[in-house]
Amino acid sequence: MDMAKKEWESLIVEQIPGLRRYARALTLDREYADELVQDCLERAWSRFHTWQTGTNLRAWLFTIMHNLFLNSQRRKINGPNFVPMDDHDLTARHHDPTLIRDLEKGLAALSAEQRELIALAGLEQMPYAEISNILDIPVGTVMSRLSRSRERLRQLMSIDPTPAIKKVK
Repeated sequence: MDMAKKEWESLIVEQIPGLRRYARALTLDREYADELVQDCLERAWSRFHTWQTGTNLRAWLFTIMHNLFLNSQRRKINGPNFVPMDDHDLTARHHDPTLIRDLEKGLAALSAEQRELIALAGLEQMPYAEISNILDIPVGTVMSRLSRSRERLRQLMSIDPTPAIKKVK
């Protein structure tokens, strides 16, 4: 293995955590997300020769994953089967399990397109221009769709509030 390929391999390994988070946000299923990441890495590895040195490797990998996800969704006849995410990964960073549950429910109720935008912007902290390149849509469209997606998530999370406890005298 030549030096360039070894360096490229280490750069890809650095991107795996972000790819896993993005895949989990897209699929809401740990096993399917792991398969998606594996497929993405396999595709990137087999197409190493097409990547141009000096270009944004992260955007290239996320574009591959985005396209793989869209292709898998198109192949599904009955539509996606959403499975709630495990609380284990999220509760380590957040202390309010009800908020996490509400967020998971809200994300599951969003369309795949809306979840994808929220994951790229919120979870991966990608700039609009990078999201635009990954999704192959104009920056203005990213901004407006993301705004609508965030608003929809806010609405979904407030629709099912935790019932208030009544004080009985």
